[in-house]
Amino acid sequence: MQGLLLVDKPSGWTSFDVVNYIRKIVATVEEKKPKNVKVGHTGTLDPLATGLLVILIGKEYTRRAGELSKQDKTYEVTMHLGVTSTTGDGEGEKTTVSDTVPTEAAITKALQQFQGPIMQVPPAYSAIKVNGQRAYKLAREGKAVEIEARPVTIYSNELTSYEYPLVKFTSRVSSGTYIRTLVEDLGKSLGSGAYMSDLKRTSIASFMLNDAIAPQTATAADLAQHLTSVDS
Repeated sequence: MQGLLLVDKPSGWTSFDVVNYIRKIVATVEEKKPKNVKVGHTGTLDPLATGLLVILIGKEYTRRAGELSKQDKTYEVTMHLGVTSTTGDGEGEKTTVSDTVPTEAAITKALQQFQGPIMQVPPAYSAIKVNGQRAYKLAREGKAVEIEARPVTIYSNELTSYEYPLVKFTSRVSSGTYIRTLVEDLGKSLGSGAYMSDLKRTSIASFMLNDAIAPQTATAADLAQHLTSVDS
């Protein structure tokens, strides 16, 4: 069994939880121990985030994880104004920053300002390695985390709804873009502060969330039916 499997990751599951669950199904089908089955993914989603996760099954695909990860992505984002979070999302400690209520015009302008090629500093609570250790591990230990800014491209930010303190928008971005950082930068630009309260990934390159299966109810038959291949 090998190929790509599109999965709709539920909130509360880590990306590894999904990989582990699918690996057990594949192992049962192939009558192997799970540790002897190759399963991976092409881009982590935070535990609270939902949406499209591309699972790689089989050695021919897992060895291409790096190549297949460098794809443009689309997200549906909810930004909570007036409050910041130590992690940039709903998991961190919250601090009220401002009760200023930005106008819809100001929000639209800010979204437009953060489009195109930009330099972005990834969040301290991320899986990026700093001196050989994961940044989030250092941050949780209370150690200073210094991560250099890196170039990313934000192709579009489109406002979908605004009812203070919640702003909802759709963002199409290049690989390596952190939406948590985008939201924090937007909050600073608006002078209100903000954190990402919800995130759903709806596409990765040409792969769409509408074609994904729910991992928590997936069966061997589902995998066999929905596995796809990509050209070498």
